[in-house]
Amino acid sequence: MNAPPPNTAVSSRGPLHGAGIIVTRPARQAAGLAAQLSTLGATPLVFPAIVILPPTNRRALERAHAALDRYDIAIFVSANAVEYGVPPAERWPARLQAFAPGPGTASALVAAGVADVMIPRTSFDSEGLLALPALADVAGCDVVIFRGEGGRDVLGEGLRARGARVAYVECYRRAAPASGVDGLVEALREGRMHALTLTSSEGADNLWRILDADARALLQQLPSFLPHPRIAEHARRLGLSAIATEGSDAGLIAGLLEWFASHPPRPHETP
Repeated sequence: MNAPPPNTAVSSRGPLHGAGIIVTRPARQAAGLAAQLSTLGATPLVFPAIVILPPTNRRALERAHAALDRYDIAIFVSANAVEYGVPPAERWPARLQAFAPGPGTASALVAAGVADVMIPRTSFDSEGLLALPALADVAGCDVVIFRGEGGRDVLGEGLRARGARVAYVECYRRAAPASGVDGLVEALREGRMHALTLTSSEGADNLWRILDADARALLQQLPSFLPHPRIAEHARRLGLSAIATEGSDAGLIAGLLEWFASHPPRPHETP
């Protein structure tokens, strides 16, 4: 578990001043959100509820990289899929069209040297991708989907129903955190945390399993901000006070700003 990034100044006058916010995103992706929260005056506490690991066997990924020029469409389901699945920029075929489910994944692809990434216009998820006109007529197209082990099949099934040939490449795996929860529990018990952010149902489940009953009860008292209605509904089944936001970091931050504008942390709870 980490304190705010060491080179980030926490403003005492920011709109989130005094708000302790739990960031549960995997470690590498957590840094950007934590830095934005710090800039707004919040005190983020990073506790990755999912640990991202490379695949146990890279042969399928290497075969996919070697055969990229035979595909028409490549879809990366998350920033983790980009980090672990994208080939070096010089190996990316010029004709291969890249798709991402949201701006965060698209930005990761652009940073990796993949240009002209298409993202949904409706919702930042598989359903949003399927609603894109560019994926409406894919009969006879070869599509490769880079994802983690055990990902959802909605996207592939939808594209196959439209006549595409779909190959999945599992380029990373997820694991639950095995340690490091003591600092989070201490912060909850001392009243230093005022909101929770979650970005996946799996992360919510992992967090729930690692906490004891007392810590769960404290967590249930906090507003939880989640970037998709499906994840929010899952969190509600755990007893969390879930608030669905738009599916991006900007959406999470907008939700937090709106909440704390009318629910400022009480002075005696200020971190």
